[in-house]
Amino acid sequence: MGSKLEKLLIGKSLKTEELKGEKLNVFWGLPILSSDAISSVAYAGEEILWVLIPVIGMMSYKYMFYATLCIVLLMFLVTMSYRQTIDAYPGGGGSYIVAKDNLGTIPGLIAGGSLTIGYILTVAVSACAGTAAITSAIPSLFPYKVAITLLLILFMTIGNLRGLRESSKMFGIPTYLFIISILVMIVWGICKVKIFGYTPVVAYKIPQAAGDITLFLFLRSFCSGCTALTGIEAVSNGIPNFKEPCQKNAKKVLGLLSFTVFIVFSGLSYLATLYHPVPNSNVTVVAQIAAQVFGNNVLFYIIQATTAIILIMASNTAFAGLPMLLAYMAKDGFAPRQFAKRGKRLGYSNGIIILGIIACLLVVLFNGETHYLMPLYAVGVFISFTLSQFGMLVRWIKIKKQGWGHKAFINGIGASVTLFTAVLLGITKFTSGAWIVFILIPVIVYFMAAIKKHYTKVAEQLRLSIDEKPKEINFAEQKRYVIVPIDTLNKSFLKALNYARTISKNIIVFHVSVDDEATNKLLEKWHEYDVDIPIVVKKSPYRSIVGPLVKFIESEEYSAGSKDTVTVVLPQFVVTKWWGNILHNQTALFIKTVLLRRRNIAIVTVPYIIFED
Repeated sequence: MGSKLEKLLIGKSLKTEELKGEKLNVFWGLPILSSDAISSVAYAGEEILWVLIPVIGMMSYKYMFYATLCIVLLMFLVTMSYRQTIDAYPGGGGSYIVAKDNLGTIPGLIAGGSLTIGYILTVAVSACAGTAAITSAIPSLFPYKVAITLLLILFMTIGNLRGLRESSKMFGIPTYLFIISILVMIVWGICKVKIFGYTPVVAYKIPQAAGDITLFLFLRSFCSGCTALTGIEAVSNGIPNFKEPCQKNAKKVLGLLSFTVFIVFSGLSYLATLYHPVPNSNVTVVAQIAAQVFGNNVLFYIIQATTAIILIMASNTAFAGLPMLLAYMAKDGFAPRQFAKRGKRLGYSNGIIILGIIACLLVVLFNGETHYLMPLYAVGVFISFTLSQFGMLVRWIKIKKQGWGHKAFINGIGASVTLFTAVLLGITKFTSGAWIVFILIPVIVYFMAAIKKHYTKVAEQLRLSIDEKPKEINFAEQKRYVIVPIDTLNKSFLKALNYARTISKNIIVFHVSVDDEATNKLLEKWHEYDVDIPIVVKKSPYRSIVGPLVKFIESEEYSAGSKDTVTVVLPQFVVTKWWGNILHNQTALFIKTVLLRRRNIAIVTVPYIIFED
């Protein structure tokens, strides 16, 4: 049943040779790896207004447009810098690889940790924003926003587990529909006011100005709108996802992404200066503009539907980027190695599943509020931007290849601007929740370093020197000792005992007595069957099963020496129903877990299958 459901949801397994068929071209690569940055424009302008409107009222729209122009300029700087990253690092890896190679391990881990936080928040924020678009169109669904968000994340997780090729077709078309519908709204919205003389009617009261515009206030609004730049990293991170020539295709997607964000973000910001939407928790700014541009008709609902879909699809950028980032870090030993293994559909399934689970936890923790998650969002992203740009700057200075001067200048400007923005974000968003990021990043780096230390220690102890060879053992002189633990005399135990007889004649059956009555019944049955193997019974007043067994093996009572290997043969019955294991004591598993720590003990598990209808 479980395998059938898995096949229905995820699809049949793919051969490793089919990996080439899972690569993306430019047309499908744009929506898969750029949907985050494209969709960010749906709420980036709203975040700017959240900062400005309570202070300067009607003046907010003018300065919102200025902030948008500054953000677009920053985006072009970052885009030019990442084009150079794509040229220099065709294997992908983005900020993590660039920082680790050029600045050192710790900066690389900081970049990796920052990106990890950014990708997780991408999924949580995008799903919450998509739900906000849905509840703006259908207010009666507002009380169920958390449940709707969790369902959306589940849908995205399953879609990405199906593989890149299928997810690109499933999630790509809605991205293009969003771009087209927003462009139609921008053109019609401008024509309606400038050509046909429509006078917008404000749906919500604009607060009276409580102060004047200041440099700090403008910088705060600029930082809030910088969420529009999240997701640009994913293209350089996922170069191997593209068809050959992968670098050329990645650069095309990066260029198309920047141009699309420029048009859509600038157009929506200009519409805001004409229609004066007021941000609130119930109706999004895009919904307010669409209502005035189109009225309460089918075009309004198309805008809301495509906006909701693109915001949900935006998390696809993270589902494409984070698993690959974790795979790079796992290959370097800084993340569990399970993240480097491809799943049935040739995607990095473990990374996809972990991403979905953590994003769901964040949604529940922050009650599905996009505005509460935003302060955590852009800080980590800009830290990784900064480390990547400084890494590329150091690279050009070191290698000094032809044309390195202008490349170093571009990355130097990019590094300076992104560092300035990262510091601003840290200061302006610190009390709003960004302080959490400054705690999480060192914690993540610590655990990455601990994982690397563990893998290094294991490798050192397992490493063979060139002169080490398998020992020649005289089996005629060496005694082989076998112990078969017993709780009940049954078919499962008998199968294990029969196997033990094939290994050695020096067999002892060992029973730990925690219940006198049960032990007496066992001994009666043992003598009744007249088994020609000695049984040793040890009482355990504290009901420990493993302790008396280990103590017996190490005691003088047992004839095996300290240098001899003792084989413990464990009988274990296996049920065919997945829920059956819950109903039985997993004694064999507990014994195995403890005995695995003993170097002179070998463990053999003999399964006995219980078939059920």
